Amino acid sequence: MGKEKDGEDYTTIAERTFSDRKRTNILKRAEQSTIVFLLPKVPKFISPNALTLIGSIGSGFVFLAFLLGTYLAKWYLLFGIIGLVINWLGDSLDGRLAYYRNTPRRWYGFALDIIADWIGIVLIGFGYYIYAKNGTQIVAFAFVALYGWSIIISQLRYKITNEYSIDSGFVGPTELRFIIAFILLIEVLFQGSITYLAGLITTVLLLINIVDSIKLLKLGDLKDKNQV
Repeated sequence: MGKEKDGEDYTTIAERTFSDRKRTNILKRAEQSTIVFLLPKVPKFISPNALTLIGSIGSGFVFLAFLLGTYLAKWYLLFGIIGLVINWLGDSLDGRLAYYRNTPRRWYGFALDIIADWIGIVLIGFGYYIYAKNGTQIVAFAFVALYGWSIIISQLRYKITNEYSIDSGFVGPTELRFIIAFILLIEVLFQGSITYLAGLITTVLLLINIVDSIKLLKLGDLKDKNQV
């Protein structure tokens, strides 16, 4: 990629923009390249806080898609995919924009990001709860609870290692958005498939959280031993 801002190249911008976190997700390179490409194009009047709000509005779109899909027509679920794109745009660019503009508010941004993520996943989970039928609403509750568990794990990992990561191995929020978008698309094409696919992704999330929790406990035990 060529020059981006004031003669800076891609590598320089990427190093500054992503300096506060470690990413391990599968789509890392493509995602970071896209973010670096988009950052210079964000109008100056749009602040990082405004992008956070835009991300939350995207989650609201997903909730609305479930609502319309329940009471009007199943194809309205496709609006949820648009909502996920909007959510990615706001959630992925807000903090990165602050670092790009050299105006990071590390702890304020950290707290706001976690709060916004939680509100977003609750909206999506509640939307699916309304859409779900025949007692499968428990999957929506389990999904929100497990996502909350993964958030707690990331915060505890940060506390123990002083290294912030929002990914669980090769899977991060972006990959999760792709999975949810895929589930919505398949549900429009094959009504009723969402029950099985949502159950599958919830089960996988449970297994990931268990593995990450065991790794976290080992890190904590190692740190205790090193401090003795």
